[in-house]
Amino acid sequence: MKASIGIIGGSGLYSMPGFEAREEISIDTPWGWPSDPYVVGLLAGKPVAFLARHGRGHRISPSELNFRANIYGMKSLGVSAILSLSAVGSLKEEHRPLDFVIPDQFFDRTRGRASTFFGDGLVAHISFSDPICPVLAEVMVESCRSVGVNAKKGGTYLCMEGPAFSTKAESNVYRGWGMDVIGMTNLQEAKLAREAEICYVTAAMVTDYDCWHPHHDAVTVTDIIANLVKNAEHAAQVVAAAVAAIPEARGCNCGSALAHALITDRQSVPDATRKKLELLVGKYFL
Repeated sequence: MKASIGIIGGSGLYSMPGFEAREEISIDTPWGWPSDPYVVGLLAGKPVAFLARHGRGHRISPSELNFRANIYGMKSLGVSAILSLSAVGSLKEEHRPLDFVIPDQFFDRTRGRASTFFGDGLVAHISFSDPICPVLAEVMVESCRSVGVNAKKGGTYLCMEGPAFSTKAESNVYRGWGMDVIGMTNLQEAKLAREAEICYVTAAMVTDYDCWHPHHDAVTVTDIIANLVKNAEHAAQVVAAAVAAIPEARGCNCGSALAHALITDRQSVPDATRKKLELLVGKYFL
């Protein structure tokens, strides 16, 4: 079964109202196995693929995630739009716990994570000045508001390495830079989705004020899990509304992100590399 919309998030989303799970699909990609089997079914009458980012049972640390396999698997299922949900800490007073922030920018503080499909004889430089699909961002914001979730449109998601949370010094530096929220996963997803010509948006679900806030200076997993549970019901409602609202026709440029990004002379690309990347670049080698 193919899917047009992908959802990346936690296991709580599997029980969302209206989701009719049809089958689980395990996909071995050129970059290895994704975090978990994809659960493919129908939501709001549309074919959807769900992936538990950290694996069911939350087994995989942010630094261990196989981002390339996760996104490639979505592409191989026919996905053209990804809705990503992620727990984040707030770096601004205005972004309160249980708010959803729909960022439109990222700032990278990770160290050496794989975040491109390219190399091995084929070079590509995608445009990433605006890393979030504007159409999906609008859909996500309106979907939050339609189900009564307090949503903030725009802002910068700082992607840190983890798995430890920030020191106070780091948290205050990030605040001084004007960052809005802090998380550990979404930058690589966004880059790879753009290379795969998939529309991408993330709903950053605020669980805490990181450690900068005078009344929240010791972030604990227990505190975060408590708010994650509260966010789960909201997330399911938002995703269901967003899936229903995603337009059939793509009104953005995400689907042609590689059109002017492939730099290497086509005749110079090794056969093995071209074969590995056929799903992504095949239409540009005709």
